[in-house]
Amino acid sequence: MTLLNQKLTAIETAIATIPDGASIMVGGFGSPGTPFALLDELLAQGQRRLTLIKNDANEPDIGIGRLIRAGRVERLITSHIGLNRIAIEEMNQGRLAVEMHPQGLLAEKIRCAGAGHYGFLTDIGLGTEIAGKRREIECDGQTWAIEPAIRADVALVHADLADAYGNLVYRGTAINFNPLMAMAADRTIAQAFKVQAPGSLVPEAIHTPCAFINQVVQVATASSEQGRSVHAV
Repeated sequence: MTLLNQKLTAIETAIATIPDGASIMVGGFGSPGTPFALLDELLAQGQRRLTLIKNDANEPDIGIGRLIRAGRVERLITSHIGLNRIAIEEMNQGRLAVEMHPQGLLAEKIRCAGAGHYGFLTDIGLGTEIAGKRREIECDGQTWAIEPAIRADVALVHADLADAYGNLVYRGTAINFNPLMAMAADRTIAQAFKVQAPGSLVPEAIHTPCAFINQVVQVATASSEQGRSVHAV
């Protein structure tokens, strides 16, 4: 019997769909849950002028740190860059535009985009530098800032387990940003260590349903630098 709508794809084919100038959400909470193999392939293929959205900047020699070091990132939307001295230097030299958000606000901005909302109201940061140039409204005698949602052209996420339809199961702190980002992009590419046959995952264990996933890449290791990614035909 032929199975319909299988999304298992070669890593080269999946990443080749990303153009120069794309905005890309990158899952992960620090290193855990970061789609290192997809990022390594993005580095190898040469896309430029990228906008990356990630909770941190990784370290200089891994993940998005390698893209920043190579000068391929034009803008970074994040909540923390302190572990990446190259990102700090690039920002201070004016070669990398960095937009900082408190981590909770960043997560909610992404979640709102995935839920189809324009944004949300918050009183966090009012009267401080965090508020920036946000619009404010009065409601029930209280001042609120309008925090717009963040959406991207592409999301790159890492799952511990997937099926060929694109249902995903995450592990540990990978659950923090990957599920939010998978819903907040026009296209989502997922990497997973194990890709099983459709119907083999326990429905209640699925964190991201296949409706949000466009392509799935099976990887042998976390990073394509450690071992070439593999895929089924």
